[in-house]
Amino acid sequence: MSQDPQQTSKRTELPIERGYPIERVNEIAEKEGRAKMYYRPIYTMHKWWARRLGCVFRTISLYTLLDDPEKVEVFEPGQDNETLADWGDETQTDIASLIDRVDMSDPESLWDLYPKDVRVEDKKILDPFMGGGTSLVEASRFGAEVVGNDLNPVAWFVTKKELEAGQTNVEELKEAFEQVRENVADEITQYYKTPCPNGNHDADVMYNFWVKELDCVSCGHTVPLFKDYRVAKGRYENDDKYNVLCPDCGAVTLVEDWQSESICNDCGHGFVPKEGNASRGKYNCPDCGQKYAITDAIQEQGGFDTRLYALEYFCPICDEEGHERSHTKGYKRVEEVDIDRFRKAEQKWESSPDLRNYVPDGVIREGAKTAKSSVDGPDLFEHGYETWDDLYNSRQLLCLAKLMKAIDGIEDGNIREYLLLTLSDSLMFQNTFTIYNLQANKIEGIFRSNSFGAQMDFVENNVWGTKYGRGTFSTSFDKTLRGVEYAGAPTERYVSDGESKETAEFAKEIGEDATIHLGDMRDLDFEGEFDAVITDPPYYDNIIYSELSDFFYVWQRLLLVNEYEVFKAPDTPRAKSIVANPAESKGVEEFEAELAEAFTTIRDALKDDGVLAFTYHHSDSESWGELLQSLCDQGFVVTATYPVTADINKLVKGETVSFDIIVVARPVEEREAASWNSLRREIYRTARRTRRQLEENRDLSRGDIGVMEMGACFREYSKHHGKVQRDGEIMSAKEVVQEIYGIIQEASDIGVEDVFIDLLDSNNPSFDDVNKLCRGTNATPEELKEMRLYNQDDGFELGTWDNEKRQAYIQERVNGDGGEHLSNLDKLQFLRYRYEKGQAVQNYVDKWGVDDDLRELAGRLADVTGDDTYTRVLGDRDITSY
Repeated sequence: MSQDPQQTSKRTELPIERGYPIERVNEIAEKEGRAKMYYRPIYTMHKWWARRLGCVFRTISLYTLLDDPEKVEVFEPGQDNETLADWGDETQTDIASLIDRVDMSDPESLWDLYPKDVRVEDKKILDPFMGGGTSLVEASRFGAEVVGNDLNPVAWFVTKKELEAGQTNVEELKEAFEQVRENVADEITQYYKTPCPNGNHDADVMYNFWVKELDCVSCGHTVPLFKDYRVAKGRYENDDKYNVLCPDCGAVTLVEDWQSESICNDCGHGFVPKEGNASRGKYNCPDCGQKYAITDAIQEQGGFDTRLYALEYFCPICDEEGHERSHTKGYKRVEEVDIDRFRKAEQKWESSPDLRNYVPDGVIREGAKTAKSSVDGPDLFEHGYETWDDLYNSRQLLCLAKLMKAIDGIEDGNIREYLLLTLSDSLMFQNTFTIYNLQANKIEGIFRSNSFGAQMDFVENNVWGTKYGRGTFSTSFDKTLRGVEYAGAPTERYVSDGESKETAEFAKEIGEDATIHLGDMRDLDFEGEFDAVITDPPYYDNIIYSELSDFFYVWQRLLLVNEYEVFKAPDTPRAKSIVANPAESKGVEEFEAELAEAFTTIRDALKDDGVLAFTYHHSDSESWGELLQSLCDQGFVVTATYPVTADINKLVKGETVSFDIIVVARPVEEREAASWNSLRREIYRTARRTRRQLEENRDLSRGDIGVMEMGACFREYSKHHGKVQRDGEIMSAKEVVQEIYGIIQEASDIGVEDVFIDLLDSNNPSFDDVNKLCRGTNATPEELKEMRLYNQDDGFELGTWDNEKRQAYIQERVNGDGGEHLSNLDKLQFLRYRYEKGQAVQNYVDKWGVDDDLRELAGRLADVTGDDTYTRVLGDRDITSY
């Protein structure tokens, strides 16, 4: 097959195009995914959706940015900024060798630099879909100049603070937090106290448990909307029991089995805790038995009531006195004093008009995530939510407003923004959409399912926080502080000999040379400026960030509206988001067209020898086809694809596949025409060659190998995109992808004929090659020997068409049953032999018939041997047309 003239003449093939250390990245990814706060705390400062792991983008940067060893320096972390060469380490002087040795079968030479402080010169990186900023942060650690863009103001603000963190004074941040603590902490925490069950003093409330209530439309009885009466799983010595609410007296009592008849330890009432009053969107009145749709009742009654029914407490006094853990932290019934505390907060909120400026009260926009749609999530409006402050109770609004006011009083703008970021992130756990994880005994935030899921019972968090708890302002500040400290002196965690290790601090801080923009990326006006675009573009309708991010935006806007033009609008922009959104009348066609426009902008921004490397969420052949079509139409050639923590191996089985991939592409100016049949043979050989190379040298799953096969096949196709003919018509990328799926499935079912062709394609084949090529296939060396496809009588010989022993084997079968049990390879070698001897072949061709499989094999034999007689004997004159 022809090669891209640009690529062969002036373009340096990058390490990421030759190989990617999937196994090593997956080792770290598995651990980082479970412990982001320890691996890269900078990304835990604030929520952003579908954020890719830092180790993935660090590796992409490492394998993308290192192309010129003369412009690379490597430092040992913690060694006062001296290069490895200064310490006698050979790595610095051998960078060229590390780069050159990367290939598909062994990509790990460059991995040696993963835990090193690597710096590159004269590299400029763009991420036009920066989202949470992971790509920019990781590229900036290599010393690259990074430029980011996003349409969403929340993404812009979060990334801004990540990139400014390395230049932020940690002590000033701590002092500002202490100032806020002095101003409001005591006042807020007074609303989260409860009488300690173990003495005459107060304990801290960690969580308040609430349930919604409706009046029965039939009898007027108040119906609490419990799906069951569980409060939480037991702890410590009671970890085999359940805390449940007695529906008769309101006590929190321990039971052996919450699904069976139980007795309240306080009042003796018998009940089955699993039998609540709400199920499948309806309530069941315990008084009259009426069943009715909950949302209908909410609409008819103009809303719902809520009732505080239990608390989780922690007592610092009992803790200091050394009481048992089950006494210092536990669950208790609600007392009148607990209700009074809430009422006082409610009255305070209602009598504090000055605080209203510090909470958002704008109308919630209708959208795919807030109203009924084909996407997901309930209809907020049917559940009685109309404005953003409806998502909080009065005590939450009071305490959050006091915090916002205190933060607004911080003089330093940069520090003030970090405290705002802290509050914004904690909001996920400070609303009435949170739930209690009964098995893990902890609160779960609003975006656990990437939707606004209205709850029948919910958990009110302690806004400021106590010693234990999740998502409070104080625990969120701890995350912010760790993120800022990390940005100033980042470390790297890696796996060595199966053990996790952490480097010393790097001297290079994060975000030193960074610029970010806000707006539609299609409006970016860059021309040939960037060495690489490293990004995570939008994927169809995966997550509609614009609607979800309004939850944070309306709070951030309160303090930023006068600081930045991007926060002037009441909501985040939606219409220009490149995503399928039924609320904006945008479907697959609009998404494909807009994604194509995005790739055009990226192509313009790249240098001629630049590279595009991006992660993409893939689900099926249709999405592969859309992606490949868009890339190729906009002047790219795909050069590699790699799986990212793929957990499936369904590709070769033709089943739906869902995982993340890395796609690598380069600009291309010209493409050459090709017939589909000739390209098909090349793709088949590419798939086989790729699979064999990976199986022999890598410890990868079938799914991982399948993704890399796809990338190698895409590379072959994209050299000829728009010029591939089949039956006189140009094939689309989508059509080719469907064919490639089938080819990979065929190539994975390797038999005798495939092994023999591989032997023909080998230099000086030997018996060792037979053994090696048969490994992992449906063929065996014994089977090939029996068919006389090789023999070792006088040294190793292949059973080619002119080999006497091979022809004797075929002739015997032809004479015995007229060729009824001949393989296609037997037939073609028999016909090739007769053709050479000047004997008639057409009668055999007519007798056996010519199907697509026989033509395909003839073409493959012609390609590998350079002998087009194999196709001529079938009556085909032009081998390039098949």
